Amino acid sequence: MGEPFSSDLGLRGTGERPVCVLVVEDDPALQRMIVNYFAERHIRSLVASGRDEMVRQLGNAEVNLVILDLRLGEEEGLDLLREIRSGSDVPVIIITGHRRDDIDRVVGLEPGADDYLTKPFNLRELLARVRAVLRRFDPGRAAPARESESEREREAGPGRYRFAGWQLSVKTRRLTDPVGEPVALTKGEYALLVAFLDAPQRTLSREHLLQATRVHEDVFDRSIDVQILRLRRKLERDPSAPRFIKTERGVGYVFAVAVERA
Repeated sequence: MGEPFSSDLGLRGTGERPVCVLVVEDDPALQRMIVNYFAERHIRSLVASGRDEMVRQLGNAEVNLVILDLRLGEEEGLDLLREIRSGSDVPVIIITGHRRDDIDRVVGLEPGADDYLTKPFNLRELLARVRAVLRRFDPGRAAPARESESEREREAGPGRYRFAGWQLSVKTRRLTDPVGEPVALTKGEYALLVAFLDAPQRTLSREHLLQATRVHEDVFDRSIDVQILRLRRKLERDPSAPRFIKTERGVGYVFAVAVERA
């Protein structure tokens, strides 16, 4: 049922151990389906049906990613998400049963989820989402990339951008905050930020931003909103009340502060 992942896809844990995924889901049938599907692809899976099991698993194992259902019987999945985020940066994919309810998605992403799926979903797509999220969290992808000559030519122009005390160097792809601390960006986050800085105070459509950030093969990362929220968490003091990247409902997003180029 498909080929196993290899280490070049960013699906190895620390020390080249196979990746470990924690499935927080109270439906035993769905638990088994996910665990069996992942096992056939050499992914270790742990399961938890509620908060206590989740906390125990996170405390006892090195978990590389959490799949969290927002509907867990008497427990609220968003509370569990906030609890995870209070003590860990482990990537989280949330599952929601409200297919047309964008509120669930946005509320889930704001506290710190990294992607979402709506029920019913295809296990192959879940696997692709896991692969995409883990690739984004591969330290090699987050490090500043060495540019080729062609990339330098394409980015000829401003050597750096400045906004509200922040600074982005195009040459090194290094972002620093107002006190000079470096902030790591993935390739997609860097491309998204450059798209905004190239057109400050102009509304950009989701389609425009999606094309600007299509720098790798994660075709299942279909929502630009996921990338926006992830970048907000790195730039904004309060991502739920953004100062820099603001939403223009029904249109797209706008980088709302002035940008200087040097």
